[in-house]
Amino acid sequence: MYVLVTYDVETASPQGSRRLRRVAKICVQYGQRVQNSVFECSLDPAQFETMKSELMKAADLTRDSLRFYNLGKNWKRKVEHVGAKEAYDPEGLLCV
Repeated sequence: MYVLVTYDVETASPQGSRRLRRVAKICVQYGQRVQNSVFECSLDPAQFETMKSELMKAADLTRDSLRFYNLGKNWKRKVEHVGAKEAYDPEGLLCV
């Protein structure tokens, strides 16, 4: 499954800044950052549930918000990239 994850973390306090770093770190473990608070993740259902659980524990759900968009298996027809920066292809070659 292909999932788009977005978040908005309140950063007016030092605790908020720490939460923001934790949320971003979790997202980096599961996907590719495509914008500041937007990640594209290619996951199986178990990985998705694990990531979602970790994010919900890291965020303060009274101050922060998380959004998960499940684009499914045929996600390529649903995503159109226009503008600067080359689009990320999770099924393409990976150079390390």
